[in-house]
Parts: sequence; structure tokens; C-alpha cells
Amino acid sequence: MVRLIAVTIIELVANAIGLLVAKWLLPGFVITPAGFLWVIVVFTAARFILAPLIFKLSFKYVRAITGGIALVTTFVGLLVTTWLTDGLQITGFSTWVIATLVVWLFGVIAILVLPLVIFKKTLAARAGSGPQVPPMR
Repeated sequence: MVRLIAVTIIELVANAIGLLVAKWLLPGFVITPAGFLWVIVVFTAARFILAPLIFKLSFKYVRAITGGIALVTTFVGLLVTTWLTDGLQITGFSTWVIATLVVWLFGVIAILVLPLVIFKKTLAARAGSGPQVPPMR
């Protein structure tokens, strides 16, 4: 249960970072301050729900996109978020493509780096304890 909560928090923060970088880089990518938290929650929920579904569909019908599942999931997550919230607007085809890449890339980087930052003490304690081996006689 603790692991699920930690993974969810990391995913939420990583998605927030990806969305903020896309907002900062792309003029056609607008997140309203009032809807920012709602956008993050809906986008993260959409990715959690859609990732297994898209993977199964791609594996069954279009095996060529199996490797790009994360990108497809990010695109569909952005699409669902724009439909369900007023807090995110994306205009222009190129903005959709670049936003998908930016949100995915910075989300991946954040998912790799955040555990090292957030759980620094836990990782240090685990590394310091080492394996428990009985003393030799």
C-alpha cells in the first residue's frame, strides 16, 4: 500500500513537471492556474487507466506501435484531459505533437530522478545497512 502511494505521488509530480515544461516551451499549450491541479489529476488518472488498455489493443491489433505505448498514452491522456477539463487547451497540430514528446520526455526524466530526491534518506539507510549476514565463528 505504501509503495502504491509512493508511485502515485511520484507519477503526479512527474506529470506536473512534464506539463509545466510543455506550458513553458509551447505557446499553444495553455494551463490555467485555477485548473492546474485538476489537469494533473485527470491527466495522471487517464494515463493510469489507459496505459494497460492501449497496450493490450496495440499488442492485439497494431504490433508496430507497441514500443511507443508511452507516447500514445501521453497523447491520449492529453486529449482526454482537454476534453474533461477547462484548465488545459492545446492549439495546433505541431503543438500537439511537440507537447506529447515534451510531457513524455520530462515525465520519464522526472520518474527516474524523483525517487532519488524524495526517498534519499530511505535509499541511504537501505544502502548503509547492507545485507544482514551472521558473524563467522
